[in-house]
Amino acid sequence: MTISPHVASYADTVIRLTGGKPLSGRITVQGSKNIALHLYAATLLADGPVTLHRVPDIIDTQVCADILRKIGAAVETGGDRFTVTPAETVLPSIDPELGRRVRTTAVLGAATLAMAGRTDFPLPGGDAFCPRHIDRHLAAMTAAGAEVVVEDGRVRARFGSGGPRPFRTDVGTDYGPSLGATVSALLLAARAPGTSLITQPSVEPEVLDIAEFLARGGIGVAWDREGMHVTGADRIGGGEFTVAADRIEAATMAMAAVATGGSVHLDGITPAEFPEGLIEVLVGTGIHLHATAGGTYAAPYRELTSVRAATGPHPGLPTDVQPQLTALLTQARGISEIRERVYPRRDTHVPELRRFGAVLSSNGNEINVYGPARLQGAEVQAEDIRAVTALVIAALTAPQPSTIRGMYHLRRGYGRLLANLATLGADIAIDQET
Repeated sequence: MTISPHVASYADTVIRLTGGKPLSGRITVQGSKNIALHLYAATLLADGPVTLHRVPDIIDTQVCADILRKIGAAVETGGDRFTVTPAETVLPSIDPELGRRVRTTAVLGAATLAMAGRTDFPLPGGDAFCPRHIDRHLAAMTAAGAEVVVEDGRVRARFGSGGPRPFRTDVGTDYGPSLGATVSALLLAARAPGTSLITQPSVEPEVLDIAEFLARGGIGVAWDREGMHVTGADRIGGGEFTVAADRIEAATMAMAAVATGGSVHLDGITPAEFPEGLIEVLVGTGIHLHATAGGTYAAPYRELTSVRAATGPHPGLPTDVQPQLTALLTQARGISEIRERVYPRRDTHVPELRRFGAVLSSNGNEINVYGPARLQGAEVQAEDIRAVTALVIAALTAPQPSTIRGMYHLRRGYGRLLANLATLGADIAIDQET
């Protein structure tokens, strides 16, 4: 196996994989990508140095480091540490090229607006399966007293004088609470001189960890039936904070191992850290998560069988495991039904899974999987982080060689997923196409 953790360009890099054998062994789960990306924005509010531990070694981490440097902060990365020393003067413009490469651009914009009184950022990028709507982010900025203008693919926001004022904003959407908008509102409220109210807030672990990070720095955060009450301060302390385990990577590794007929020890994450909705679906499929000393053991307890499932806000089934679950269910007996309730449509992985021989149908936000299917090697391509891992899982079950294009997207979200699969016994190589 040939895997380098840092590749200069992933545009022409492909994954070559030959599956068909059970995977088993022990791996360590990385720090959460989604939590880390929001924490990178939150560090801009601190008045002292911040060191984040257990950050994932992924492309998005380096992109965010470069964004923070251009804003004026000093950033040092190495190993699993991410240290930010505050800028003497925050430069409130997010580089357009960098900003379009991550999904948390609007959250970074809220952080710079809170600190500098104005901001200028591009519309967010990230995954290609759907547009990133930021209307709830912009509503929070407006509620905090900013004048907001969107034109030519950029957002410009400015407070008339001073910084944010205490405000009330609703971050609910037709598809549930907006995680990102909850964090944007939380960052703005942390710098407002008084108490703000965020109604219909997301309770995803990303939000809870940002709230804890700010609370350690002196911000008041309280929850009740109305929503989240945030009492701001004119100074926020720095310090050290450890990123929680990546529940999405852990679930992906568990499903990859079980899809091949194997099992895996996941160090660094306990069963309690998996969302209840995910555990329910895995158990229904035939997978049990056993608590171990410092980790989780994932293994099948019977033949894999079909399930009916629907994604939803925490603690439901995360949308970010839906593509991988689809791939796993190609090996389950019966007809499975997956309803996508977070994004209007998330099925870019469906036509590519069909290339392996999977029998699938997709109608709007509903995917039906007919199994078990005997998959065959294929040449496929993915355009987002979770879709590429679904294709990897499918390739692991096929005894013939497969070629997967989409390494760039994989490295945006997973630092060592391929290396970990190799540790479990997968036959994987990364090649540069000529």
